[in-house]
Amino acid sequence: MLIIVRSILFNVLFYLSLLLYFIAALPTFFMPYRAIIEFAKVWARTNLWLLKAICGIDVKFSGVENIPPGPLIVAAKHQSIWETFALLPLFADPVFIVKRELMWIPFFGWYMRKGCMIPIDRLAGRQALTRMTNRARLDLARGRQIIIFPEGTRRAPGAPPSYKSGIAHLYAETGVRCLPVALNSGLFWARRSFKRYPGTVRVEFLDPIPPGFDRDVFLGRLEHDIETASARLIAEA
Repeated sequence: MLIIVRSILFNVLFYLSLLLYFIAALPTFFMPYRAIIEFAKVWARTNLWLLKAICGIDVKFSGVENIPPGPLIVAAKHQSIWETFALLPLFADPVFIVKRELMWIPFFGWYMRKGCMIPIDRLAGRQALTRMTNRARLDLARGRQIIIFPEGTRRAPGAPPSYKSGIAHLYAETGVRCLPVALNSGLFWARRSFKRYPGTVRVEFLDPIPPGFDRDVFLGRLEHDIETASARLIAEA
């Protein structure tokens, strides 16, 4: 019962906070895109504080020293909404690859456009990969860190992995390092559930994969590294 009460309170404050940040961030439309990125980092820290104060959900980041400076592809396990905001403060100039439909949401989508997020039309096939790669090259040239979820959607902890070829295409075509990220967030903020369970979300930044590997070799290594570490974090929790 206590978990339900805490979860309801958190959800109410989460969306109320989001609304207030939407209003407070309006001046950023007249500023460089970095303004909304920094604003989003503050919003992310607010969410992490609310989770800890209300739901008893803490976070432990390990392997932060593995995050290299400059242009980077960040390939993260995707179990929850949690990582869509919690990873933001860890990077200097992050940019997410997101579903195109998210850009249509009032305010939320407008701010994503302002922050120069990279939309992808998942129904457009090869053309979508080409457009995504072209945009990614521009952002990487500016020294940004591209955050992508290789499975494309949230998957429950322990579910069989389903890595898409898009991440291998991006890696091969851009020629930059890829940072694998393992986590266990789905244990505490499950997909399709309003309940928030107390505990410690663990995020592990693994050894970066240097450029130059064959696509299939890269994809196999990426999946092995992320899945092995994520399974360990789940078991240890």
